[in-house]
Amino acid sequence: MQYDCKDLNLAEAGKKRIEWAWGNMPVCGMIKARFEKEKPLKNARIAACLHVTTETANLVSALRAGGARVALCASNPLSTQDDVVASLVTHEEIPTFAVKGEDSDRYYGHIKAVLDTKPTITMDDGADLVSMLHKDRRELLAGITGGTEETTTGVIRLRSMEKNGVLMYPVIAINDAETKHLFDNRYGTGQSTIDGILRATNTLFAGSRFVVFGYGWCGRGTATRAKGMGANVIVVEVDPLKALEAVMDGYTVMSSLEAAAIGDIFVTVTGDTSIIRKEHFEKMKDGAIVANSGHFNVEIDIPALEGLAVEKRAMRESVMQYVLKDGRKINLLGEGRLINLAAAEGHPAMVMDMSFADQLLSVEYLVKGTERLEKKVYPVPREIDQMVAALKLASMGVRIDELTEKQKRYLASWEEGT
Repeated sequence: MQYDCKDLNLAEAGKKRIEWAWGNMPVCGMIKARFEKEKPLKNARIAACLHVTTETANLVSALRAGGARVALCASNPLSTQDDVVASLVTHEEIPTFAVKGEDSDRYYGHIKAVLDTKPTITMDDGADLVSMLHKDRRELLAGITGGTEETTTGVIRLRSMEKNGVLMYPVIAINDAETKHLFDNRYGTGQSTIDGILRATNTLFAGSRFVVFGYGWCGRGTATRAKGMGANVIVVEVDPLKALEAVMDGYTVMSSLEAAAIGDIFVTVTGDTSIIRKEHFEKMKDGAIVANSGHFNVEIDIPALEGLAVEKRAMRESVMQYVLKDGRKINLLGEGRLINLAAAEGHPAMVMDMSFADQLLSVEYLVKGTERLEKKVYPVPREIDQMVAALKLASMGVRIDELTEKQKRYLASWEEGT
């Protein structure tokens, strides 16, 4: 078995943390139990490019229980938990290629390694694996049934591929499932982003001016959690509807240049590029903290910050301080990468339970191939979304009502009114 791991001696510590996460993933547990009996993924070969965390380890284990062969690599150079890699290799014997802090060459080398397993299904988080497959490994495309995509950034890239007619197999957008973006993006990103900033800086939120760039589900969650800790939250948006929603939710909304001059903590969660640029750095106050919780580090123009600085110093484990010509200091967290994984542990297992349940059932849906899918990006089937929500409620001991036959007829009829 091939793998690339920082230190196999970390395996026991990783195993315990994986077990701890599993205790908060009851929905995936129910699906895994069924998979072990039915083996619906038999003969499937899955290439997974995901954040290598304790929750992902449990996802991969459930895929294996369903009969699939799985190879795993990291979807971000700083999101890997090295003890998890060691445990997957040692205890699960899953080919895993990930080292926290790996450079670009090693990162893309790991993606090539999982593609060497000749997958029939891809699982991606950010679309780097799908992109490489379409650019450099096109000979493998004929053998692929379909894929899944975990995050907003990846779905954006895949929809662009579909629009341009270059996407060569169907992909299910896990991110667009309501049990994903309503919970993972809002509650998961909100909590874990704040967690990452606190671990990196130990700064006080109460009374600070906290600037959120983007008011999608991730931005909503981040803003809510920052407000809950006493921060004065400012939202920067380009979409008038989202900006209006932020105003109605009680936040201050202003332009990015206005916010740059008064903010204390800045977080980008847009999925786009060059959100914080040179003109913003030039206006920031001394001691400003800048972080990103979007998938790629392109949201912050780091080369522009490098160009403005006369000195940079590593102040803490995840804090690089840039000293500008006029003496002002700007603190960049986690190299501009996902701060919730670069400096913390990512989303809580309880919320990833739903996202990864969507993944498991969507892969089963693709493998069974009961519907002929075109080379497009598809939403998670509604019945899967509903099933995951129902299982989550059951695991929490929550009961809900069902429509009566009379109510169903009323909702389906145009004849009944007042």
